[in-house]
Amino acid sequence: SPLLFLLHNDAVVLDLSPSTTSRARTTLASDMLAPALQPSRVPGTSARSGASHYGATQLLTPTRRIKRRNHRRHTAPAAAASSTRPTSSSSAGGDTAQAQPPLQDKVGVLLLNLGGPETLDDVQPFLYNLFSDEDIIRLPEPIRFLQRPLAQAISIGRAPKSAEGYASIGGGSPLRRITEQQAEALLRTLQTKFESAKNVSFNVYVGMRYWYPFTEEALEKIKSDGITRLVILPLYPQFSVSTSGSSLRLLETLLRDDPYLASIRHTVIPSWYNRVGYVESMADLIEEELKTAFKDDDVRGSANIFFSAHGVPRSYVEEAGDPYKEEMEASVSLIMSSLRRRGVMNEYTLAYQSRVGPVEWLTPYTDDVIRQLGEGGTDALLAVPISFVSEHIETLEEIDVEYRELAEESGITNWGRVPALNTNQRFIDDLALAVIEALPYADSLVNPGDFVSADGRQSLVPTGITVEDLVALYDNPSVYDKQPSAIEASIVSPGDKVPWYLDLGWTENAEKFNGRLAMLAILALIVVELATDRPVVNLAILPVINALM
Repeated sequence: SPLLFLLHNDAVVLDLSPSTTSRARTTLASDMLAPALQPSRVPGTSARSGASHYGATQLLTPTRRIKRRNHRRHTAPAAAASSTRPTSSSSAGGDTAQAQPPLQDKVGVLLLNLGGPETLDDVQPFLYNLFSDEDIIRLPEPIRFLQRPLAQAISIGRAPKSAEGYASIGGGSPLRRITEQQAEALLRTLQTKFESAKNVSFNVYVGMRYWYPFTEEALEKIKSDGITRLVILPLYPQFSVSTSGSSLRLLETLLRDDPYLASIRHTVIPSWYNRVGYVESMADLIEEELKTAFKDDDVRGSANIFFSAHGVPRSYVEEAGDPYKEEMEASVSLIMSSLRRRGVMNEYTLAYQSRVGPVEWLTPYTDDVIRQLGEGGTDALLAVPISFVSEHIETLEEIDVEYRELAEESGITNWGRVPALNTNQRFIDDLALAVIEALPYADSLVNPGDFVSADGRQSLVPTGITVEDLVALYDNPSVYDKQPSAIEASIVSPGDKVPWYLDLGWTENAEKFNGRLAMLAILALIVVELATDRPVVNLAILPVINALM
């Protein structure tokens, strides 16, 4: 039967219904697992809209609309797929007793994250990997051969200063260790709550963008384990083309180029900022830290709950339609609504940290707001790292050291900081539930047309689609309005060559536009340095490295 996708305004949940029948609703996520694992059956049920996500009426109204294009999904020929499929698997939790029937499916969950240097010796090669990425520094075609030499020069020049930051937090980033702990906790929850009852195998994999274990390593393990269904879960609650988008762009290429990987039925959970488990877990931590950090009732009641999110250039949002800002504001609104229901009536603030360079980023800036709060008489501040689910250098050094010192200098005498979620059990349980809810869409075909929410409004971020479709959605410059893109408008007839200035990336695509614009700025700084014999580049690149670290 034809399928109708109904998405809440800012939600990740879908309501999947056969168009010829009345909508059936499922109240338990475990009931969704059986139809999800039947390849010949299209699921006709979905999670109840209020069961794991907050309703659309509690979220902000989007200012941009998304129109989905009908992209063909790449799949491998059956013969090619079967010839490479392993006959046995060492997938964790996947072995069953000999008396049991064969497993219906081997389900993999791929957690995507940035990665970080684990030792001080790793800092320079990590930076090299970062700046070798053509989505970070995009050179024009005639000088693209300089990509790696330039990345090498920048990484060598900045490694000593960056290493100082990592030395201050113990000699390396804890991101891999914590992410692997999250993967282990997620696997235990999936095995305990869903595996034995449904006779399936789960395994969870970690794929980092710029350091070990790389995404390529995770995909090799997925192949060797014989995974037949894959749920891709970026560990970024809010979607941005600069985080989830970059990882998904790489993943799209890797999946498309490998016949076996292309045959795996997969789906993406692009964002999950409005899931009840995430929102309530954050509210739990804030409520607990208020009591721990501020013993005095008056101080606790006057403390400003200060949400600090990683910033992005304003052009990402205003020109490229990145939903990050709206999703971030919705996150804070939902968390504060939960706290209000608990009787926590503190004032709160949302600001953005880690801005880089002369271009305008999302405002207000964290450092500016801390100064303003101090000048306004605020004497207690509770910092909440809203866009981070793992401790890393931006929480342990930038917030705990730099911003705390700034707060004290600004007259804020009482300071507290909410820890990252890490392996918080309520948070992990909700990630497991998100995986189960996503499984029915790994084998679904989506009709072309708009993604429309249940209340008739457009969704910010569609879910239940393939990596290829999601990347194409955000890679299309005209996807957020009805106007043709700059490239489409410039091509008169098929076969016409794209103008050189559009090939440089001067379109509305955020990743290409901002990355290549940054490259032009770096090249200009190099010219200035050569002309003046002063280390202009080293000084200018420092805030870039600090923000990325």
